[in-house]
Amino acid sequence: MKIVGRGFTYDELDVGFCFRTHRRTIQEADLAAFVNVTWLTEELFAVAAPDGRRLVPGALVYSFAEGLLLPTMQDTGLAFLNATIDIKGPTVVGDTIHVECEVAERRLASKGERGLVRFRNQVKNQRDEVVLEYNPLRLLKKK
Repeated sequence: MKIVGRGFTYDELDVGFCFRTHRRTIQEADLAAFVNVTWLTEELFAVAAPDGRRLVPGALVYSFAEGLLLPTMQDTGLAFLNATIDIKGPTVVGDTIHVECEVAERRLASKGERGLVRFRNQVKNQRDEVVLEYNPLRLLKKK
């Protein structure tokens, strides 16, 4: 029986399996808090663009994506091992993002009670535009 609130185990993730997360709207307060806690005090994020929009750091978009993905690895994720991250387009305050994921590869770890899974993650905004892509390799529990 599946435990409510528990993430995917290695055994439940076949190559090609796809899913998407809930959505999250990025607020002005999110930008201010993130810039202050990380010291990403680049002027680009401190003032509005000529069109009045406030740009959001790619690091914030990535961080929110990982937060949106947390339920998929709750109690089953053991380690985040690596990833490449590509910023594909701007994200601004007021954008609503979600993550679309596909299992790209999987293999047993050297210890057989866990496995390695690589994902292809696309962060999309409310216009279905890809704003960030990354491919995390995670160590997950087996059933």
